[in-house]
Amino acid sequence: MALADRLSQIAPSPTLAMDAKAKAMKAQGIDVVSFGVGEPDFLTPEHICRAAVEAIKAGAHKYTAADGTPELKKAIIRKFERDAGLTYAPEEIVATCGGKHAIFELAMATLNQGDEVLIPAPYWVSYPPIAILAGARPVILETTASNGFKLDPDILAAAVTPRTKAVIINNPSNPTGTVYTRAELEALAEVVLDKGLLIWSDEIYEKLVFDGNESYCLASLRPELKDRVVVLNGVSKTYAMTGWRIGYLAGPREVARAVAKIQSQSTSNPCAVAQAAAAAALDGPEEELSRMVEIFDRRRRLLLELLGGLDVELAEPFGAFYIFPDFSAYLKGSIKDSTSLAEHLLEKAHVALVPGAAFGAEGFLRFSYATSEERIQEGMARVRKTLAQLD
Repeated sequence: MALADRLSQIAPSPTLAMDAKAKAMKAQGIDVVSFGVGEPDFLTPEHICRAAVEAIKAGAHKYTAADGTPELKKAIIRKFERDAGLTYAPEEIVATCGGKHAIFELAMATLNQGDEVLIPAPYWVSYPPIAILAGARPVILETTASNGFKLDPDILAAAVTPRTKAVIINNPSNPTGTVYTRAELEALAEVVLDKGLLIWSDEIYEKLVFDGNESYCLASLRPELKDRVVVLNGVSKTYAMTGWRIGYLAGPREVARAVAKIQSQSTSNPCAVAQAAAAAALDGPEEELSRMVEIFDRRRRLLLELLGGLDVELAEPFGAFYIFPDFSAYLKGSIKDSTSLAEHLLEKAHVALVPGAAFGAEGFLRFSYATSEERIQEGMARVRKTLAQLD
């Protein structure tokens, strides 16, 4: 059967592919330590689960408005008012079937054939394929570990052409854990305003920050930015709700209504019960979140300490739950690139990692520390032993 030509331009998600390999090995009885998947290893907090049960009992069994229930939209609006001092109308909010869904629909709503989207590298694996599926061309902007993988405003300005439509800023970042300061974001915003671009501000990891760092909602930095920024977020990472599949976006009314129109003709509404749970998450207590951040920080420090014993270079991460070291010193012999190194470590050490090539950064490996301290210790012992045996 002849399939759509667009499929030849993209590949399956490398992070999900690595997770699938690790799970297949586990199904065979192999003890695999997974540093691969970007998913909190905590249970969804109890009060959120109770809200879902109560919603089921109350009859939340039917379709909702395609772009989200009034209750969830109100909770999202309160969240922006509370955390960022921003005021949004319900028509400027869309609840989606996960954060990735929000990004995909935004691409479909705003990009035309031949448009360019500026994407700093290292990048989340799905940004370029989503742009391509919308008919646009991803333009990759390089960053370096030496400056914390932060996009330079001059590089951003130089990359803009008449075809440039948008720039993606992921803060805190997957895969690097980079957290921009307010001044750094303002410098990037100055370029965007000067060039008349749209910012896709992916803030899904906003609450997971360490060492006194703060993540800023980009739309809140200057009043005029609210009309140029689409904020992308969700409950997956902050509240350990990856499987509930609730994301959301907030932005200019014209953009939000276009996204809602696409959603009405694709998935229709997100799950009614999950929307009720998400509203409870956004409006509820955050003691469990604080505990989760504290545990993530301990794991981060442990993994940084253990990586310090290897011949790697890295920029210390201050957000999300990833560390992104450069393993170029170990690329030798049959291990020619990050993909073959990740495959070797999975096969020989039974440790799952995601190769840097998936994120536009050859030679690197992404470690997710969304696993216990005991598993981190075990996984790193295996990595050290296996690397020491390389030719």
